[in-house]
Amino acid sequence: MKPLILISNDDGIDALGVHSLIDYTLQALSNECKIVAVCPDGARSGQSAAITHNAPLRLYRRPSYKGAEMWAVSGTPVDCVKLAMHTIFKEKRPDLMLSGINHGSNAATCVSYSGTMGCVLEACMLGLPAIGFSLTDYRPDADFSPAREVVDKVVKGVLAGGLPAGICLNVNIPDNCSPEGIKVTRAAKGHWTDEYREYKDPSGQPFYWLTGHFVNAELDAADTDEYWLARKYATVVPTSPDLSSPANNLEIESLLN
Repeated sequence: MKPLILISNDDGIDALGVHSLIDYTLQALSNECKIVAVCPDGARSGQSAAITHNAPLRLYRRPSYKGAEMWAVSGTPVDCVKLAMHTIFKEKRPDLMLSGINHGSNAATCVSYSGTMGCVLEACMLGLPAIGFSLTDYRPDADFSPAREVVDKVVKGVLAGGLPAGICLNVNIPDNCSPEGIKVTRAAKGHWTDEYREYKDPSGQPFYWLTGHFVNAELDAADTDEYWLARKYATVVPTSPDLSSPANNLEIESLLN
């Protein structure tokens, strides 16, 4: 049977990135798949694993795109996955969940804030093989063609071999180049700096606008995503929604005795 694929994102149902992901997935699988895209009805970047719990959610059918069903949700990226599983996929679970292609990098610590990866982690917790794709270009009209071969290889590989239990993939693709290859890495350590810019409103009261840039704390660490993205490689970081660290249990127990 044709694989059933759920696609979502955090840039919204009208974003170029999600249409590119549909295009490249169809091409990878020679149109031998059924795609259902369930995305926010507008941009929801930076919402991580946020869910809507104090307001109604609306689910709207949109015109199909190249045979893919298109649905818009009045909530967060995670809402999209949860609501899709509750309504659209009652009878048959998806064989694969894809997110993106995000307009902008989700490498290194960005994964903590990412709505793109928020819905991937949600799908992973629901037992679905799940992959997030991001391009390191934030422009609404970004050229997503560098992602074509990466989507092809990763989607085919995961459909054929599956993923380890509790593991999903965070895939980042360098922009404005044909990637040199794909590297499986870990996320680089670092932090964001100069995060807010201060302005004054007409009454003289200050307000703040999120900005800033990422500072890589391990520039020369050749096992990280940032290292290989800078060298024009796509990166794949195996990721888990399990944030616990049992390796540190004894050390923490010693603090409590």
